[in-house]
Order: sequence, then structure tokens, then C-alpha cells
Amino acid sequence: MSSSLFLRPAIVAASSAHSTALLPTSRQREKKTSISSLMASHRGFLAERPYEPPSWASHLSPIPSHIRSLAHLPTPIHKWNLPDLPEETEVWIKRDDLSGMQLSGNKVRKLEFLMAEALAQGADCVITVGGIQSNHCRATAVAAKYLNLDCYLILRTSKVLADKDPGLTGNLLVERLVGAHIDLVSKEEYAKIGSVALADLLKRRLIEEGRKPYVIPVGGSNSLGTWGYIEAVREIEQQSQTDKIQFDDIVVACGSGGTIAGLSLGAQLSSLKAKVHAFSVCDSPEYFYDFTQGLIDGLQAGADSHDLVNIIDAKGLGYAMNTAEELKFVKQIAEATGVVLDPVYSGKAAIGMLKDMKEDPSKWKSRKVLFIHTGGLLGLFDKVDEMKSMIGKWRKMEIDDTVPRAEGTGKMF
Repeated sequence: MSSSLFLRPAIVAASSAHSTALLPTSRQREKKTSISSLMASHRGFLAERPYEPPSWASHLSPIPSHIRSLAHLPTPIHKWNLPDLPEETEVWIKRDDLSGMQLSGNKVRKLEFLMAEALAQGADCVITVGGIQSNHCRATAVAAKYLNLDCYLILRTSKVLADKDPGLTGNLLVERLVGAHIDLVSKEEYAKIGSVALADLLKRRLIEEGRKPYVIPVGGSNSLGTWGYIEAVREIEQQSQTDKIQFDDIVVACGSGGTIAGLSLGAQLSSLKAKVHAFSVCDSPEYFYDFTQGLIDGLQAGADSHDLVNIIDAKGLGYAMNTAEELKFVKQIAEATGVVLDPVYSGKAAIGMLKDMKEDPSKWKSRKVLFIHTGGLLGLFDKVDEMKSMIGKWRKMEIDDTVPRAEGTGKMF
């Protein structure tokens, strides 16, 4: 299988963009030339363009008017040689973890639509909410800065850490490097107030300061963000046709609902007709059936979420919490296949998939399965202490006295 078609055009005004990035920060916002304005004329990365939906989705409403190019697409699909699969079962993997670097993962597909709307509404900053190691918040912070917007993040953490510096581990490092404003809230307060009210509180404060904020929901999961994975289905459909492979099943992690809403609706409407299996890493399957239904209804799709997707509980100990066995699995899959899964989303989805294949092999026999890797590599850095004992294969190199030595021989570049 071809691993993939063409990327959207890369940045072609590198020298101009670089000089823009070095402008003194003391310049007024209105006098600062943004990277996005330099790129717009090239119709490539960061450019905005009118959006045309797939023909099979043209009856949905509302249809976004524009999309902002943020991801490197299409992401490749390749065979994934997992161990101990049922008889004649093939697993392929779509690498949405390769949709960018700072902007990697499934969230960037949603942000292409959400950021386009933020700019259309004249926003000068965005607000979003997530866990302390939220991939979505990191992607939003980077995308905002690319587009000359400030970013405000409300991050959920433990009660004892809510009034302490959050540190620089994983996603936090990137968020803070790009200058995101971070407000910490305890899990207890979050549970009582909710993400919508917290974002609205911050929005009101920013408006009072004369700002024009645009609120992006948790995970970018609303009906507009759902178009990100309706588009992803069009991409998979085209890749399947090019490489002459028909997938029977699609497997993906579910953490906020927007990805599975777009995937399952798109799979049903398009020529894919693959059965979508979503492994939820938080909340309950019933919660996600209801939430997904709301997103689908928001597009006037006239479909029932229970008919579109099979949602399985895979949260284990809880959101972003892992057993030693789960982390060991991530290590084993990386060592066996070279694919590094994240411990919060795709790791748990892959464990759930293989467990189901082992318990009911006849269900998966002779089927072609597409696993969607939704990214999240930076989240692994938050698990370093827990994984230290699992990582080996190092030693000091033994060099005996017979090996010739001379000062200056080895150049340290």
C-alpha cells in the first residue's frame, strides 16, 4: 500500500516567516505582520480556503463555509504487524499521530474548522479546556500562535497542585513555550462547575478587558469540529480506492466524542461502510452515545448513534491513569512494531481491541481492520517515572587496551 499521496504544500516563504518571528515583542499587535498573512497568498499551510463537503455529506447542515489548513495531510496508512491476531485478520493503522509535530494528532483536524470560524468572527484570542496533559490544549495553543491569536487554557489538575507551578513536562512544555496563558482548576472544582461554565467565566473576564475571545469546547468536540473527521473519512475513502483495500472495521479511542461522531457518520454515508468500534477512555459508553447523538443531531443527519458506532468501556483506572500492564503493553508494541502509542488514548484502545480479538476471535476472523492512531506522544513524558523499570538495553561500552588511541582522533560534532 502506498503510504501516501501528497502533503499539502509546505511553507515556501521560510526566510520571510523567520524574519517575522524575530520581530520585537514590544511592537503593537496591529503593527505586527503575522506568519499567517505571509502564508495566505501561497494557499498552502495556514491558508484559508472555501470548504466543499464530500458529495455524500452535502445534505448535512450547517456546512462550514471555510477551512484553515493546519494539518499535513493525508496521513499515511500502513499494515500494522501486531502479534497474535485471529486467523486471517489484518490490522492496518492510519497515522494521525503524523499530522504534524507540535500540531500532531486527531485534534488538528477539528481545529482546521474551529480556527477558521474564530478568525471569521474577529477573535483575537481563543479559550479551551482540558486535563493537565491535554493534547487538544497543546494543539490549540500552537495553532493559535500560528494564526496570531492569544491562547487561554483552563487545565484540570489535582487539588494539591492547583496553586503550584504546573511544570514543563510533555504538553505543558510546548504550551508554555508558545506563550499560552494557563489557569489551573482542581478536579473537584471542575466536577462541580463544569467545562462550559468555566470557559464562560473566563470569556466574560476577557471581554471586560476589551478582548474578543472565541471558546473551543473540550477536545474541539462540537458539531463544527465533527467535520474534521467527516473529512478524514473522505481521505480514507480516497486512500482505500487508490490502494484497492476495503476495510471492514475501524477502531479508535474516544475521549471527547467529536472524532467518533465524524468517523461513524462518515463511514455510514460514504462508500466505506466500515463498522466503527470506539474504546472510551473516560466516562461511560452511554454518556458517549448521548453526546455523539447531540453532535449528529446538530448536523441534522437523521441518524441514531447506536446504529453508527459500537462504544466499549476502556477507561480502566480512569482518564489518564494507567496500570503497570498498560504501560508495559505500550512498551511491547513499540518494541515489536515501531509504533509508539500514547498511554491515555490509543494505547487503551489498542489493548481493548486485542483483548476483544483474543476473547472472540471468530468475530474478527478474516476481517480488515483500520486502527486510527490519534497521537498523544508527548503524554508519555508524564509517565517516565512509572516506565523506568520497563526500559533496559543499555550498558557502558567495553573497550579494551588493544584498541588504538590518539588524542584528537574522534571529532565531536
